[in-house]
Formats: sequence, C-alpha cells, structure tokens
Amino acid sequence: MENLNQSEGYRQYDEYLKQPMSVGEWFVTILITAIPLVGIIMLFVWAFSGNTNVNKANWAKASLIWAIIGIVIAGFILSIMGAALWSAYGNY
Repeated sequence: MENLNQSEGYRQYDEYLKQPMSVGEWFVTILITAIPLVGIIMLFVWAFSGNTNVNKANWAKASLIWAIIGIVIAGFILSIMGAALWSAYGNY
C-alpha cells in the first residue's frame, strides 16, 4: 500500500513539473536571472536539475546557448579588433 502511495506521489509531482508556469513565476525567474553571477548560476541549476519545471529548464538551456553564442561572437569581434590595432600600432 505504501509503495502505491509513493508512485502516486511521484506521478503527481511529475505532472506538477509539466504544468505551464504562471506570469508571477516567470517574473521571479527573469528577476533572478538579472542579478549578476547569481543569474548565471541559476541558469545552470534550472537547466540541469531534475526537479525543475520543464518550461523553465528548456528556457534556461536556450538562454545558456544564446550566452555561448554571444561569447563566441564577442571573442571573434575582439580578436579582429585586436589584430587590426596590432597591425596599425604594433610597429611603434
């Protein structure tokens, strides 16, 4: 009997994790990610934790992918600018 109650509890929790998030939950989520360093850490927690709402986990994974793309593009642009400055002023 106890085993049946545990499996019912797990099923209910699984259904809870798949429910759409409310506007208030999204508001708090975006507010937390706006905090420097804490936001990045929370994105990793939400993206790879097993007990996070599915919608939030997918959003966190997509946000991390966009952050990586931004870092790669910024690094590319900075290397081009550095090479241009080095070629212009490196002889002095």
